[in-house]
Amino acid sequence: MKAILLPTDFSDNSWNAIEYALNFYKHATCNFYLLHVNRLNNVVVDDYFYDDTQEVVIDVNIENAKKQLKGLQQKIALNFNNKNHNFYTLTDTNFFIESIRQQVEEKKIDVIVMGTKGASGFQGYITGSNTGDVITKVKCTTLVVPENAKFKKIEEVAFPTDFSLCNELQILEPIIKILEEKNASLRVLNISKKVTSLNEDQQKSKELLEDYLYNYQHSFHFLTNKKVEDAVQCFVNSRNIDMIAMVAKNLNYFQQILFHTKVAEISYHTDVPFLVLHE
Repeated sequence: MKAILLPTDFSDNSWNAIEYALNFYKHATCNFYLLHVNRLNNVVVDDYFYDDTQEVVIDVNIENAKKQLKGLQQKIALNFNNKNHNFYTLTDTNFFIESIRQQVEEKKIDVIVMGTKGASGFQGYITGSNTGDVITKVKCTTLVVPENAKFKKIEEVAFPTDFSLCNELQILEPIIKILEEKNASLRVLNISKKVTSLNEDQQKSKELLEDYLYNYQHSFHFLTNKKVEDAVQCFVNSRNIDMIAMVAKNLNYFQQILFHTKVAEISYHTDVPFLVLHE
């Protein structure tokens, strides 16, 4: 049974992510954990009345969150009637990332599914948006669902890589499960800023990856472009890619893919889900 964490702030984006998750795992037996975190860091309380007032504010906010979570459960029940899915609600007033880490550990979470506002939602990477923080600071497979992403049959998964995996191919297990469950194809993508050959280590990693993917539909693609994000955009459009999978340790190399700020130029930010894998 899969354990899926669904952080929610009750926005349209978080509901879109929930919808995507319920469709994506439609045929899987799952425990879904709906989590709302409210740090109350915008509440200013006089020191003298701090303890009593804080308790009242926290109680009121928790009760409101519980009511909203109950309403969310009812909305799910109304729109999705899946006997394979169980739902549990969680509220917390801890720091967001600490709360996510705690739930991942306690509930043995397999995947976190989060919504985002596409490219504009990732601009907070420098300052620390919730989604940007989760995929870089929480060691758990995370499925990022942009604002315009709607679930459709997963047929083509893009996997941008610089072939630095070496013997850590077990990281790719979540991708393998998707290929098996969705009968999808994996498109391994390597992008260079100038025409160059793979070095010895990269070639070795490519050969290991070829062996690892032997029983699955896959292909290798090599693009040259000074702008990584433009190369990905071209590839996503030409292949009609349904999902982009990446390894977290390569996020620095591919941060242009995730955190590009020119919204008008990059449409996959708002349309294509990202699966971020951790060791």
